[in-house]
Amino acid sequence: MNYITKKSLPRRTLLKGLGAGIALPMLDAMLPALAAKAASAPPRLGFVYVSHGIIFSQWKPQQTGRNFELSPNLQPLAPVRDQVNIFTNLSHLEADTKGDGSGDHNRAAAAWLTGVHAYDRTRPGAEIRLAPSIDQIAAKHLGRDTPVPSMEVTTDPPSQGACDSGDCFYVNTVSWRSETSPNAPELHPRVVFERLFGDGGSAEQRRPRMHESGSILDSVLEETSQITARLGSADSAKLDEYLGSIRDVEQRIQAAETHTEESLELPDRPVGIPATFEEHCSLMFDLQLTAFRADVTRVFSLIMARELSGRSYANIGVPGNHHLISHHREDPVLVSQKARIDTYHVQLLAKFLEKMHATPDGDGSLLDHSVILYGSGMGNGNLHRHSDLPVLAAGKLNGKFQTGYHFDYKTDTPMANLLVTILDNVGVPIEKVGDSTGQLLLDYSKV
Repeated sequence: MNYITKKSLPRRTLLKGLGAGIALPMLDAMLPALAAKAASAPPRLGFVYVSHGIIFSQWKPQQTGRNFELSPNLQPLAPVRDQVNIFTNLSHLEADTKGDGSGDHNRAAAAWLTGVHAYDRTRPGAEIRLAPSIDQIAAKHLGRDTPVPSMEVTTDPPSQGACDSGDCFYVNTVSWRSETSPNAPELHPRVVFERLFGDGGSAEQRRPRMHESGSILDSVLEETSQITARLGSADSAKLDEYLGSIRDVEQRIQAAETHTEESLELPDRPVGIPATFEEHCSLMFDLQLTAFRADVTRVFSLIMARELSGRSYANIGVPGNHHLISHHREDPVLVSQKARIDTYHVQLLAKFLEKMHATPDGDGSLLDHSVILYGSGMGNGNLHRHSDLPVLAAGKLNGKFQTGYHFDYKTDTPMANLLVTILDNVGVPIEKVGDSTGQLLLDYSKV
């Protein structure tokens, strides 16, 4: 236990060094004397998108309420089962066709966080009707007190050229600042890292830092020592573990960049993407977790698999094209392959959720104070249906949600109702999102 004193550190304390401004995690020393347990951690929101729908029979639990059994797709969630809610029969009917020419995949991604129909904006006279996505609505509120209002990242390289009868940015992002302004998600981990933890500077400034010290943390060692001297043993251990996690992430980025020698020659956006999809996902998730811990940002979106993605998953025995596999035409082999991909995506998410659940934050864990929404803008990818979407939400959001439930609603309940509910529970009351009809009823009485 920390020795209680009347001294405290400001919550926004930074370790400052060359090209670095590293925020600290929540420490007992940042709380008023004798009031550590009374502190309320800020809410955090994460949005993780996967494409091409799911195999319904492999996703939906058979039971509702708290006693549901995890379906095959959801089995990887077993370690955090009680921290997760499953929602079924939610739909984005605004993603259905309206004869305007925009493709199903475009509309799926565009509607996911907006509930709004995406028209083909390449057609002369086409109406523009997309809207700010809820991550950006939340960021305007939650991001007022953080250095970075929101982060938008991806692990699936953007597509170019043919984009399902419409604009490519519809499938390359799920985040919109306004009706006409999509946010381009970042693919490169180093760009994300430096935005969160250091300005990076020019190539000339980065080069000696990478070759001489290998870490931006080395430039803040003196200040780290000064702060550590003011902390109790518990805070010292917490700070050591936190800075160690930053160094680990940075070293993984640097290891990835050794495969791309030209990275140092790029002035603004050095490349260096991990060799495997799984390593890339893990690194991006760890960056977001560290950013949450440091309260650098409270909102992120991640496209794990974008619409029209042709990624191969040979590492799990599925070497084909994801998009083509999703059009399985009820072929048992392709159905099995698609289900394997879906389970693998949940497995990667589950590792992130386990880490969040194991990370102390104020009077609980990071997951206790967050909501991570995971899903797709398609339900049946074979038929391009936007009904009965795969929807999963993890985290209690400071006690605003109970977890461990399967909620099964009447057919075609608007998915946008859940978006309204999330916003309301982070202190952003909003009357309507897309085609919402109100907040989503959460009946915790079924056991």
